[in-house]
Amino acid sequence: MSERYTQAYDVYKQKIEQAMRNMIPERPETFQNGHVPALLAEAMRYSLLAGGKRIRPVLLLATVEMLGGSAEEALRMAAALEMIHTYSLIHDDLPGMDDDDLRRGRPTNHKVYGVGQAILAGDGLLNMAYEWMTDNALRYPDHAVRHLRAIHEIAVRAGVTGMIAGQCIDLVSENMEPDFERLRYIDWHKTADLLTAPLLAAGYLCGADDEQMKALETFGQNIGIAFQIDDDLLDIEGDAALLGKATGMDAKMGKMTWPSMAGVEEARKESKELWDRAREALSLFGEDAWFLREFADSLSRRKY
Repeated sequence: MSERYTQAYDVYKQKIEQAMRNMIPERPETFQNGHVPALLAEAMRYSLLAGGKRIRPVLLLATVEMLGGSAEEALRMAAALEMIHTYSLIHDDLPGMDDDDLRRGRPTNHKVYGVGQAILAGDGLLNMAYEWMTDNALRYPDHAVRHLRAIHEIAVRAGVTGMIAGQCIDLVSENMEPDFERLRYIDWHKTADLLTAPLLAAGYLCGADDEQMKALETFGQNIGIAFQIDDDLLDIEGDAALLGKATGMDAKMGKMTWPSMAGVEEARKESKELWDRAREALSLFGEDAWFLREFADSLSRRKY
């Protein structure tokens, strides 16, 4: 990756990290109305501030700037999107879901705080995300409709016809007969929706036209499905120490994945074709899409 890209990514990431710390500050024990209970705040911070690439909020900020918008206006929305992603990871790790012990190299939330508190930490992050996004919209009354459309897009992509739908079908499909139509549905919604959401939210915030929105959606859908296929491959071939979580879990749980159904080589081929299609979708934006192109290149080569 170019030094220009690395520096830009680091700037985005630092802004996001600081915004999230400000949104959920450390709190002494208090039972005052309007204050997050100390235990709840601690459990929320434990997972939210555990590190990671911050892919989704970085995508949102970079796309806003590509389209000529204000990253400062979009910052709280970007941080809120990471809250939604983190809530989904907390719940995904629970015993009733994937039952994972490690996330990002340390014990999962429920291993530290118990199942009940982990559920509440996830609920807290999800609800606080919408509190912050709607509050942020009120700060920009001239762009309120744009903010509303962006928030709605995130809600739909994260919701019962989006990510949650994908998680639902993924869960009930364990140990079922292979079905490519079902697998595509799972990958589309479980992973691609929440990678498409920041792109389209950025488009709405910046008043993008229909052609631009379609290009952003195509880019997001292709990187999302490719990302999931690569994740499935890493579960087979990856280094658990680098990944920060156990490998081999998909096979253990009977998950429906590209490698298990089509084989490793075919999965790699499908992934490459999807990454290529994603890059082609950016041609509409010319040189302005330099960051998103390098973003796709970086993500397609990831080892963890």
